[in-house]
Amino acid sequence: MSTESDIREFLASRRAKITPQQAGLPAFGGNRRVPGLRREEVALLAGVSIDYYVRLERGHIAGASEEVLDALANALQLDDAERAHLFDLARTAANRPARRTRRPRGPLPDSVLRVLRSMTDSPAFIRNGRLDILATNVLGRALYAPLFPNAEAQTTNIARSQFLLPGGRDFFPRWEESVNTTVALLRTEAGRAPHDTELTGLIGELVTRSEEFRTAWAKHNVRLHHTGRKSFCHPAVGVITLDFDAMELPAQPGITLTAYSAAPGTPDHDLLQLLATWAATEAGQPTANPASNTTQDHL
Repeated sequence: MSTESDIREFLASRRAKITPQQAGLPAFGGNRRVPGLRREEVALLAGVSIDYYVRLERGHIAGASEEVLDALANALQLDDAERAHLFDLARTAANRPARRTRRPRGPLPDSVLRVLRSMTDSPAFIRNGRLDILATNVLGRALYAPLFPNAEAQTTNIARSQFLLPGGRDFFPRWEESVNTTVALLRTEAGRAPHDTELTGLIGELVTRSEEFRTAWAKHNVRLHHTGRKSFCHPAVGVITLDFDAMELPAQPGITLTAYSAAPGTPDHDLLQLLATWAATEAGQPTANPASNTTQDHL
């Protein structure tokens, strides 16, 4: 899809989500032909002319100033992720540099892998914006084992496995929530890196082969994914719900380290220990104290 189409559909979808009451406007008449705000109402809230807003919503946003974009984001009540996405789309339309410098591809630094290996009690992995898993520790590999195409595979793509791999759906007990998160993360990355050919290829493949992905992609939802809770249905331990924290590595723009944990004394903590035992058994290691096993990276 073109940048103009992305801008048009993103702005129209955000406008449709806000009622006049939510925007603090009187709702005149009971027969509104649109589910949310009208274009003239957004223009009023943003302090621009209706003709100018119509032009923006048609995708002609390249010349918009930051002040106009801020006013538009406020009028549409965009959250932080949506606001950043709007600015990313405007930068792409104007052919301006991205918000972050994309470094050349290459192996992850040894220092980063040492940090990953040192996390012995928490499943952890490193991914890029396309949701490629680049490296894991032992518990991370064990947790995400159902998303790897086979036991020997050392990398995988979360989105491709989730939608296309047999059994990928079974791994996510909260399927709709997981679908929305995955697609929103890819939509966010598409705004940041519109010229990433591997990303556009992945999205094209998923749009073509998965109706569920295609439906979720058309919503134009974006999100930031820093912390929260996530559930998995693991073949060895059953349903386990873990807290996660995702940290972008400052020296490696676009690369994120995600770690999972469970509060001590909870059933999920017990399941995490069971997962550690299973991981050690699968690796042929002693199981007396699985949490202390040396982790390994997968590149």
